[in-house]
Amino acid sequence: MGDDQLLERITVNARVLGGKPVVRGQRLAVEHLMGMMLTGDTIQDVLAAYPWLELADLHACLIYTGRSVAGERVYPFSLHGVANAPAPGHLDPARGH
Repeated sequence: MGDDQLLERITVNARVLGGKPVVRGQRLAVEHLMGMMLTGDTIQDVLAAYPWLELADLHACLIYTGRSVAGERVYPFSLHGVANAPAPGHLDPARGH
């Protein structure tokens, strides 16, 4: 099954979980499944927790997540003026100066 065909398993509907991407129209968010795996659950753990879920659904979630972050732009920012940031001209021991 190709990536585009797998991505058909990920749906978005404003009436389901406030429009978050979900698996096959069910009330199971891609975000939730990715969170489970990021915190240490194995694929087998996730599939056991949701017996209706298929391995292809998890593959679809990974593809969806990868494509989502691939389009993000990263902008450099300064900690200047943020709480706990060193004031201008002050030495920062954590950076060795």
